Amino acid sequence: MRLVFAGTPETALPSLRTLIDSPRHDVVAVVTRPDAQSGRGRKVRPSPVAELAEEAGIEVLRPQKAGDPEFLDRLRSLEPDCCPVVAYGALLPQSALDIPKHGWVNLHFSILPAWRGAAPVQHAILHGDEIGGATTFQIVKELDAGPVYGVVTEKIRPTDTTGDLLERLAVSGAGLLAATLDGIEDGTLEPRPQPADGVTIAPKITVADARIDWTKPAMHVDRLIRACTPNPGAWTEFRGARIKIGPVRPVPGERLAPGELAATKARVLVGTATDAVELGEVQPQGKRLMTAGEWARGVRLEGKETFQ
Repeated sequence: MRLVFAGTPETALPSLRTLIDSPRHDVVAVVTRPDAQSGRGRKVRPSPVAELAEEAGIEVLRPQKAGDPEFLDRLRSLEPDCCPVVAYGALLPQSALDIPKHGWVNLHFSILPAWRGAAPVQHAILHGDEIGGATTFQIVKELDAGPVYGVVTEKIRPTDTTGDLLERLAVSGAGLLAATLDGIEDGTLEPRPQPADGVTIAPKITVADARIDWTKPAMHVDRLIRACTPNPGAWTEFRGARIKIGPVRPVPGERLAPGELAATKARVLVGTATDAVELGEVQPQGKRLMTAGEWARGVRLEGKETFQ
């Protein structure tokens, strides 16, 4: 099949590589978000998908909006049979959805109809799901509501961050997407409507959402931090300045007041509504990532200091 692939971040790369290498499909172009500032120097850079496509000699389309007339004209001229999508990051209007013969097929990182929306993996971890997964489905106008082609599942480990789980799902999902496109081409795969019940929504988790509330139980604090790692990064305040907090470890039986800090040579603990948690890595504002022990020695904790 002639494919126009749509995607933007590193998460989409395993799928794009798989389709480029597939003898059954021809990726004639990719659609990605416009170049944007990234990295420490905030330089304008192409997306990871754009970089891989350019290395492979594939045309890159960077519309400001997927409904731009120039983009739609170019897409029509490419005559794609299907447009696979992995984390593209922009809405697709009906005028774009109508162009490929087999529509747009999305790889979404949840077991639909659970966790429709922008942050499915983050919400699965935040809400304590035991099983995550990825789903291929046909894109329709309603958010992540189209009929399903296939599913893969993945056990969520007790220490998984969003980055950990997404890395595994990006790989297994790439195989699912390729198999889905094979089945569509063969005519052996038909999408099935999603169940009407079991729908949950996974809106984007903002920086404000990522602030740690130490008056919550240790289990909630642990899940929130893992859900927000690596992005947007869980954080708290110490002496009036923001500090990012990496994954923690609940310590059964250790009790401190919510937010209270206790440092020894071996570890740094923080109180919650239940058990204390042991800090792993932290990153003070404007400084490098460091171990909790390094940080505690550097700030010289005095008395009963707390995270706010």
